[in-house]
Amino acid sequence: PPITLLDVFQEHARRRPRWPLLRFQDEVYTYEDIERRSNQAARVFSRHLGLQPGQTVAVFLPNEPTYVWTWLALAKLGCLMACLNCNVRGRALRHAVATAQATLVLASPGE
Repeated sequence: PPITLLDVFQEHARRRPRWPLLRFQDEVYTYEDIERRSNQAARVFSRHLGLQPGQTVAVFLPNEPTYVWTWLALAKLGCLMACLNCNVRGRALRHAVATAQATLVLASPGE
C-alpha cells in the first residue's frame, strides 16, 4: 500500500516524540504535541461534528499551527480536506466552497 504523509508523521511521532516539528512565533511544537492535538481535534470532529470517512471538509484557517493539526485530524478520520485560501473573499470564496462540495466548513472566528 502507498505510504501517506500521515504515515510518515506518525512514524516520526513514535520514534522521536520530543523532537521539534514546528516553530511558530515564540512557540515550539514537538511531534508529541502535534500528535496529541491532532488526536484531540479528531475526537471533537468525530463526536461533535459527526465527521465520517470520505466526507469533504473545507478548511478556511490562517497560516497557524492549528492548520497543521486540523489537517492531520482530518487525515486520521479519513476525511478529504479542501484547502481554502484565507485571503479569498466574496465571489471567489463562494466559488471555492461550492466547487469543493464540502459537507462542512471549518474556519477560525476571524474568518
